[in-house]
Amino acid sequence: MVKTSPNAARPKRVLMVAYHFPPFAGGSGILRTLGFARHLPDCGWQPLVLSPSATAYPHQGDSQLAQTVAQATVRRTLALDAARHLSIGGRYPRCLALPDRWSSWWLSAVPAGLRMIRQYRPDAIWSTYPIATAHLIAMTLQKLSGLPWIADQRDPMLDDSDPLAPYPPEPRLHRMHAWIEQRIAARSAAIVCTTPGAVAAHQRRLAQLPRERFQLIENGYDEDGYAACPERTGHRSRFLLLHSGVIYPSERDPQALFEALARLRRDGVLHARNFQLMLRATGHDAWLAGLLAKYAIEDLVSLAPLQPHGAALQEMLAADGLLLLQAANCNGQIPAKLYEYLRCRRPILALTDLAGDSAAKLRHCGIDTIGQLASSSDCARALLRFLELARQGRAPLASPAAIALQSRQARSNALADLLDQVSHRSSP
Repeated sequence: MVKTSPNAARPKRVLMVAYHFPPFAGGSGILRTLGFARHLPDCGWQPLVLSPSATAYPHQGDSQLAQTVAQATVRRTLALDAARHLSIGGRYPRCLALPDRWSSWWLSAVPAGLRMIRQYRPDAIWSTYPIATAHLIAMTLQKLSGLPWIADQRDPMLDDSDPLAPYPPEPRLHRMHAWIEQRIAARSAAIVCTTPGAVAAHQRRLAQLPRERFQLIENGYDEDGYAACPERTGHRSRFLLLHSGVIYPSERDPQALFEALARLRRDGVLHARNFQLMLRATGHDAWLAGLLAKYAIEDLVSLAPLQPHGAALQEMLAADGLLLLQAANCNGQIPAKLYEYLRCRRPILALTDLAGDSAAKLRHCGIDTIGQLASSSDCARALLRFLELARQGRAPLASPAAIALQSRQARSNALADLLDQVSHRSSP
């Protein structure tokens, strides 16, 4: 349901500070910011987007520029990537890349943001991680303007749950993230996370704050992206299982799955005539190619390059099954692609940890085709059960009602409600 503005004459405005915005290409973070910018006008909030110049992005594309709605005012300011623009012989001072490689963006964005505040008189500021410089910009603008600030943390900046493997591992960066988190706690009106686990982690670490300061607004899917995507019909003899998106060596390590595939291939259960796993836009093709050679499964698994988001959605809709990978060290995270998988209404095989948020989300949506990513034997068990159910047309799918709750329009309604609350509290 679209939320209408109570004041049609003068819509409220929010200054959105975001690194991830078109023409940046790659990663799911862009879809969160872009979705809010597109749908907030229907909720009575006009977006004012402050983002870096296109030269800041290592990968660019124009496929999503057309989705930037007319109601969004966009200002781009100079940001240099320390690794690409400030290095000599591939080396650069570490201080130029704290808290991230785009720290120079602060110098141009703060004056530009102040001009936007004077010109448009926004009612609130919103900024989004994982580029921490966006939070530093918003923090400065909040201090200078007094406007309420929502820090969209998404996932935690810190993780000290394992003393032997803290995140981030570099002590200097860890200290800076801790300082930023404390500044967020001191100056923000609300801290938004994308999963229940992330909310709980923030509440434990920032126990001095009232619990209502922490809000859950998950990622989602945008319905418009499926309008031109024909759903797959018919049956293919070679089952196509698709993983679409980055495969991180630690957080989504597929080696247990590869070992299971190798064993099932030796046992004659799987072969190149009846099964294919496609890994699309992994971001780590060279590493994965070495693993495929190690397990001798190159005929079962293929690597495919990055493609425009619309084409990626079409491929998801055409696949026989969709694969989700998430290790136990990410139990408080949910891959953004999970929401698009749900909307595709194709069978989903999730190899993750049963105690994590990803598994809980799928179970809540009625999907139980889940296996333990850390266990080769359980990967094999879960894969065989999944293939049997999917080939028989009996694999569980999320209901239309459950899917509708995951839309970016629904997420934008939630953000608009939060913006209403914080702007109302700050009104004289």
